[in-house]
Amino acid sequence: MTHTNTLNTPEVSSALNRMFAEAEGDAAISERIRAARPDSYASASPREQADAKAEVYMPISARGGQLLYNLIRAVRPATVVEFGTSFGISTLYLAAAVRDNGTGRVIGTELSPAKAAAARRTFAETGLDDLITVLEGDARESLAEVSGSVDFLLLDGWKDLCLPVLELLEPRIAPGTLVVADDVNLTALGPYLAYVRDAANGYQSVTFPVEDGMEISCRL
Repeated sequence: MTHTNTLNTPEVSSALNRMFAEAEGDAAISERIRAARPDSYASASPREQADAKAEVYMPISARGGQLLYNLIRAVRPATVVEFGTSFGISTLYLAAAVRDNGTGRVIGTELSPAKAAAARRTFAETGLDDLITVLEGDARESLAEVSGSVDFLLLDGWKDLCLPVLELLEPRIAPGTLVVADDVNLTALGPYLAYVRDAANGYQSVTFPVEDGMEISCRL
């Protein structure tokens, strides 16, 4: 029996290795941005922050990506929605799992036009572009225009927007659907975590200890 794992194909594995290597410079770039505009960056709008960090990957970890791949393979969602595509590292894990499932699609969102363009080039190079649609602009606007159910949701964009994006999509999230948020250690994710950890809001939530932590919540 042949066991297919698209993550192991030369095109996908080389793209991931390249991007993870480039992402190692994130800390230096972020520090340069903060030093250049120490007073204004914290109060900048999501668009201004996205423009300022157009070179910063802010990626999911490799182990986090492998966890996402396994989850997608297990639940076989028809539509995967990702808030915060960046350069597309996490998207490759999602799309590889969709490819190996033989069914489904991935809808990503990205505020930075430069990052969206770079991600699309990578998706084409890996042969996964037929499975991925990247919506440019504010996810609270672009996702409102997408019809149909959301069968798996990854929240990895600006942390203070994770809760508003979830609330926007909730009417389209059926019971049993998984919602995953990355970086539980970041203070800005606090309101989101409080929401999904409150049973009154209809989720069973657990923190998975991979890198900076991933919150995996099941819609009840």
